[in-house]
Parts: sequence; C-alpha cells; structure tokens
Amino acid sequence: MAKPDKHVFVCTQSRPAGHPRGSCTERGAQDLMMAFGEQFEEKGLWGKCMLTPSGCIGACDNGPAVLVYPEGVLYTKVTKDDIAEIVDNHLIAGEPVERLKAAPELW
Repeated sequence: MAKPDKHVFVCTQSRPAGHPRGSCTERGAQDLMMAFGEQFEEKGLWGKCMLTPSGCIGACDNGPAVLVYPEGVLYTKVTKDDIAEIVDNHLIAGEPVERLKAAPELW
C-alpha cells in the first residue's frame, strides 16, 4: 500500500448513556463514517486518502470529532452536512475548513 496523502480519523468512541463525557457515537459519528466513505467513493479518494474509525480523540464535549493528518487538524461538532466541505476543501484542495477547527484551547 502506498503512503496516503491524508489520513482521516473519525472518533467513534461509544460510552454508556449518561456518561459525563458523552460520546461521539451518540452524537452521530457512525453517520459521519458513512458520509466520508460515500465522498471517498464519489471523489475517487481511496488509495490517496485513508479513513479510519478511532477511539477517543479527546474532544468529547465537542464531538463528533474528526482528525486529519499529516496536518493534525482537529474538527469538532462535525455534522454529516460538513463532510463534503471537509473533503473538497481540505482533502482535495489542501485548505482546512476554518469554521470547524477546534478552538485553540482544545487542540
């Protein structure tokens, strides 16, 4: 396998209902994984980019969280509607989506 240009990690941490930190899964992370997969397929990104579900990234109160490397950009409060913008602007054009970036005190 060739080294990918970008690697997208989607937090899919699941915790019991009522857990004080919450979880990205209860906030829709599985839908994000599906939406990223659909965009990867539509834009022909498989092989150029990797998509990996991950455990806790640490932004639980601001989830769902998405982390993009090699830049190390953390996106928070990501919705399914944000995925095409992240793919087009960040993964393809190389410009992170400023409005979704984690606050400096988080990351």
